[in-house]
This record gives sequence, C-alpha cells and structure tokens, in this order.
Amino acid sequence: MKGRIHSVESFGSVDGPGIRYLIFLKGCNMRCRYCHNVDTWDPETTDLRTPEELLDKAERYRSYWGEEGGITVSGGEALLQIDFLLELFEEAKKRGIGTCLDTSAQPFTREEPFFGKFERLMELTDLVLLDIKHIDEEEHKKLTGWTNQNILDCATYLSEIGKPVWIRHVLVPGITEDDGYLKRLRAFLDTLTNVQKVEVLPYHSLGVFKWEQLGIPYTLKDTRPPEPESVAHALQILTQ
Repeated sequence: MKGRIHSVESFGSVDGPGIRYLIFLKGCNMRCRYCHNVDTWDPETTDLRTPEELLDKAERYRSYWGEEGGITVSGGEALLQIDFLLELFEEAKKRGIGTCLDTSAQPFTREEPFFGKFERLMELTDLVLLDIKHIDEEEHKKLTGWTNQNILDCATYLSEIGKPVWIRHVLVPGITEDDGYLKRLRAFLDTLTNVQKVEVLPYHSLGVFKWEQLGIPYTLKDTRPPEPESVAHALQILTQ
C-alpha cells in the first residue's frame, strides 16, 4: 500500500517526545480558518510512498532519536488514510520504532469498519497528539466547518483505553481566547485520565501566503497573535 504524502521533516522537536521524523499526509476534511497547512487539504498528490520507503529513509536519522524519539505522522488529517497508517505503524513496530499520531480526530466514529481499524491502530500507537479546536460545538462548526462531538468522543475513548495523550489547543483571539470556553475545555479535560500534557499553541498567520497562492480567502487577516500573557493565562486555566 502507498500513502499520499505531502512532505517529511527529519528533525522534529515539538511533535512528540525526543527527536521525531515527521511524515505529513495529504487530505483533510476540516477547513480551520487559521490552518497553516492549507496545502494539505487536497488529497491528490503524485508523491506516493510505501511504509518501507518512508521508514528506510527515517532510519537514516535513528541515531539522533535517543530513547524517546521515533516517527510522528501528521497531516492534513492522517486518519483519513487509516489503512495506510496501520501498515506503516505495523512496520514501524517490527523495526522497534516509536510511533506518534498527530490528529484532530475528525473522521473518528465508533461505527464499523472504522472503529475496528482504529482499535488496532491504537495498539500500535505509543502517543496521540490530539488537537481540540474548540469546546463549543457551534463555535467549532464556525471555526472548522464540522461538529466536535465525535472528536470529544475520541478523547473519551482514548481515556477509556488508557492511551497516553497530549492535548493541543490553538489560542485564537476573539475565538478561543475566552475564559468561559477555556474553563469548559478544562472541565472536559478533567473527565479524562490519560492526558500527559496540555499545549497551548498561539495563533499565527505564517501560512497566509499559502492561502493566497491557492486563491482561498483568508478570513482572519485582522487577527493578531495573542500576547504571551494571554497564552500563559490560558495554560494556567487548562493545567492548574
């Protein structure tokens, strides 16, 4: 099987523990207004690679990983290629490579055939980086075009099976910066037993040029990054 690849990075230091070899897959259903990888939305690509091809290249950098490092698969939305992910992570485990999945969980459902595949994938996954875009369903729809109910259910399921998770939340002034929303998110996180870390990622506009190149209107042009104090405040609400 071949995966639809957007790009790879050899030395990722913020997408999981240790040094990671990052694999970005193509395709995403959500249309996050602040997305900095808008060029990954379209699933079509000429860059098709097998798990063996990817891991052979990744292992060239294995000496830098240390005990904690390995591969992180992101996107786009990696779960849209769950069959490929299964083959990739199965091969990684055969080689003794640590596996990390970066996902927004938009495709998650407890219905078959997806759920059975997801259960198997979690057996092969060491850590999940779970992006929660917004705790409020209606605001989530405005921000991404999709409901968040199945995403929150994915978080609940990961807690049920005890899968280690890092929660990621982008702080966007005027959208997710509100204390009320942050406290609601904190209340939800308090229902989970598997969260090892919470990361508050400040909104930035570094990917706007990609929107312009693709001719897609960018609706947050007047939004400035949050102040460091706001990021620290949000992190305090979510973690202390």
